[in-house]
Amino acid sequence: MNWLITIGEYLLIFVLAAVPWFEILIVIPIGIVRGLNPVLVGVSAFVGNFLTVFLLIVFYEKYRTWRTAKKDSSQEKPVSKRVVRAREIAAKYGLPGLALLGPLATGAHLAAFIGLSCGSEKRATIYWMTLSLCLWTVAITAATYLGFDLFGSA
Repeated sequence: MNWLITIGEYLLIFVLAAVPWFEILIVIPIGIVRGLNPVLVGVSAFVGNFLTVFLLIVFYEKYRTWRTAKKDSSQEKPVSKRVVRAREIAAKYGLPGLALLGPLATGAHLAAFIGLSCGSEKRATIYWMTLSLCLWTVAITAATYLGFDLFGSA
């Protein structure tokens, strides 16, 4: 029965990483501190986060078409600080900078969305977001595991 609980914990890592507000920056350390296998935590978190980012990129055009048809230009909403920060990064560093800094600065989902809304191609956005999520997953997993191991052995 213990294996069922463990599988449930990895599924929870997957689901939480898929949710835009949790991201891999939070989920990976929680899983590793919880005592789960760091490699499986990293893979579960990457797949969960990437899956929703990928779906966002794939269905962006449908969303934009729907939003344009529904939008009432007289009801403009104020832009959030995260969106402003993402647009500044996109303007200064382009899609590669937005994708690489996005998970840290704004979140991967918002970075992908801003990249697409700034005119980036879907293929390029998928490439850069995949690369970014891979790099961040490896870095966060290694840093958490090594840091936890360092403090655990002290």
